[in-house]
Amino acid sequence: MLFNSYEFIFGFLPLTLAGFFLLGRVSRGWALSWTILASLFFYAWWRPINVLIIAPSIMVNFVLARALQHLGKSGRPAAARAVLLLGIAFNVAFLGYFKYANFAVGAANDVFGTGYVLSRIVLPLGISFITFQKIAFLIDVHAGRVESFRLQDYCLFVLFFPQLIAGPIVHYREMMPQFHRATCRLDQENVAVGLTLFMFGLFKKVYLADSLSPLVGGIYGHAAQGEAVSLLPAWMAAVGFTLQIYFDFSGYTDMALGIARFFGIRFPPNFNSPLKATSIIDFWLRWHMTLTRFLTAYIYNPLALALTRRRAAQGLPGLGPRRPTVGSFAVLLFLPTIITMLVSGVWHGAGYGFILWGLVHGLLLVINHGWRMGAPRAWRDARIMGPVGFLLTFVSVAAAMVLFRASTVPAAGRLLAGMLGRHGIALPGPYFDRLGPLQSWLSRADTATALGDFSDFKMLTVWIVVGLGIALCLPNTLQVLSAYEPALGVRPESRGWWTKVRALSWQPSPAWALLTSAIAAIGVLHLSGQSEFLYWQF
Repeated sequence: MLFNSYEFIFGFLPLTLAGFFLLGRVSRGWALSWTILASLFFYAWWRPINVLIIAPSIMVNFVLARALQHLGKSGRPAAARAVLLLGIAFNVAFLGYFKYANFAVGAANDVFGTGYVLSRIVLPLGISFITFQKIAFLIDVHAGRVESFRLQDYCLFVLFFPQLIAGPIVHYREMMPQFHRATCRLDQENVAVGLTLFMFGLFKKVYLADSLSPLVGGIYGHAAQGEAVSLLPAWMAAVGFTLQIYFDFSGYTDMALGIARFFGIRFPPNFNSPLKATSIIDFWLRWHMTLTRFLTAYIYNPLALALTRRRAAQGLPGLGPRRPTVGSFAVLLFLPTIITMLVSGVWHGAGYGFILWGLVHGLLLVINHGWRMGAPRAWRDARIMGPVGFLLTFVSVAAAMVLFRASTVPAAGRLLAGMLGRHGIALPGPYFDRLGPLQSWLSRADTATALGDFSDFKMLTVWIVVGLGIALCLPNTLQVLSAYEPALGVRPESRGWWTKVRALSWQPSPAWALLTSAIAAIGVLHLSGQSEFLYWQF
């Protein structure tokens, strides 16, 4: 069931909230149990077998967590560590089978020239998000960060439907205290903030992202068919998809934040205007923030710490405040970063393009860290490097997104070659006819076209300009609603031009009610269009 569907907006969500608030008058436990049942129904709506696949995994993880808790209290660290490793292995194998088995067989066929065929495997929705969440829970129990939990609490933590399919990736210790404090009663402020978040997210998804989708998809379709793509269409495809996936996933996150707020729950923030980032490090602190948090805490930090201790035991230098040695940089920063981002790429999807996307971002992060450590101080001045860093970051992110979106690596190669001008420069006829003396020069150039008719070109140009204006010039949803803590820990900012414009700060007023109603009307009127959240496949 999609958030942007009639059955969800006008059926499932109102009935679920009505049951939650009515049962909340009787018992908080009943209201929370109702939420678990509603979440199971939500998850089973699309494919009922999803529940039969994911439920045993949830129960296995609960039993393992109980074992970890018991072993920790009884002072048996070796046995607890063995159970933890078993739990991580189980979850990785579970994810690997359903998500990567077919890819692994295909890769083996590519390498050895074989023709093995694996029967089609049903991929449970949101399995990547659920798996990371379960792994984080086991690690937190082992570390003593989760001291007690019941089956109802654990099921609610894993299955709570706003974050069930595509995150954000949350921690037990930041969610369950909120459920325990929840009144399960109708709260006007929560409803007003939640409705605003939901409608803003719906607008982003169905009006902005879905409007870009067919225009951008046409160019990627040409590349997939083996056609050369010239300079301008290639860049429009790269920038257009970057905006599409930003509005798609940030729109989903806003909707998830809004739905959770109806229940009195605040999710952690997941997006903070990532396209405004002035470095690739800054980008990953703003884009999919809960994934970055998970990868840093559970992969990068343990790996870097283990390597640091190993080098210290060997008497080798570490990463100090001064410029590091080549060896320490390679072992303590390059290696953990590349491995972490490789995991990120593989986690996003089973395909060569996702692997390359992760490796490219790993290399960009390494270069960024190396610059910060070794560049002259004058060259790191924010006033000078801020605009340059922004431009380099945006171009790098957009170019890497080609690997993320293209159906095959060769198709991505054709688009990237086009972005470098290897396939010439092509313009729609009406533009070309107005170039005057430049026509003869362009006519001699090796040109190719992969964009549709002139109307498609104009529409994509308009949507890119509008999308860039919204993403780069306006405050984001969390900033607009910051006075009401729209996400966990979000507080009003003191910097930014929008802080001086009181009208841009959301408040329960007739003006904002009218604006939200208009945005909601646009979103609802566009529900009938073809639409699917991009991150559901991850």
